[in-house]
Amino acid sequence: MRVLMIGDVVGRTGRYCLRDLLVRIKENYEINFVIANGENSAGGTGITRKIANDIFSYGVDLITTGNHVWDNKDVFNFIDHEERILRPANYPPESPGIGSNIYRVGDISLGVINLMGRVFMPGLDCPFRTAEKEIARLKKNTNNIIIDFHAEATSEKVALGWFLDGKVSAVFGTHTHVQTADEKILPGSTAFISDVGMTGPVNSIIGVKKELVIEKFITQLPVRFEVSKEPQGQFNAVIVEIDSENGKAHNIERLIDHHEI
Repeated sequence: MRVLMIGDVVGRTGRYCLRDLLVRIKENYEINFVIANGENSAGGTGITRKIANDIFSYGVDLITTGNHVWDNKDVFNFIDHEERILRPANYPPESPGIGSNIYRVGDISLGVINLMGRVFMPGLDCPFRTAEKEIARLKKNTNNIIIDFHAEATSEKVALGWFLDGKVSAVFGTHTHVQTADEKILPGSTAFISDVGMTGPVNSIIGVKKELVIEKFITQLPVRFEVSKEPQGQFNAVIVEIDSENGKAHNIERLIDHHEI
């Protein structure tokens, strides 16, 4: 089984990269299941029903999220009824939506867990303990389990990867919008990367208009950030190959593509 994990989709440029590139990428790499982090897909803040439906229509099977999941209030109108969208499982249990689920990939069952880190992030339940609980539940039905760990600190992401080595198929870091070059198969056959990267505008500062971020750094005054709408886009993702019989990862490969919308 080959799973494509797409880094944080940012704004219109990111969505159009999905629209224009995903079909070809799925065919070329014989992808069986596609996950995309979509918490920045609606103008850089949150996600709407229309945008979620657009992303699904481009060929994405599952949307994961993170700390911006609630930024666009439209999400409250549909997340409880859409099992193809996950919010971090370590949010309080009263939060709408679900943090993990099992999906069918042909005759194969694939479990996916969305988690959020706590270092330099909002204080949520422990992602390590939440992961153990969710894995124990999913393991009753499948050995194939992938985690999107939406976290700021590289150390926290690496720690979770080692903590879960041999317990899940893959741990993919998201959130920083910068693809890391540390993809590997850990000794227990768990695929890992600190950050998948960003699918969005190239000539930006992690998706935001350059001049606004620079102004903020120089003046230290409040600046309203806006997502860059420039047409040069990048597509960041990783491909993991999993033995669906035992859930062990055989290979992980970074993918970088560029596209002008």
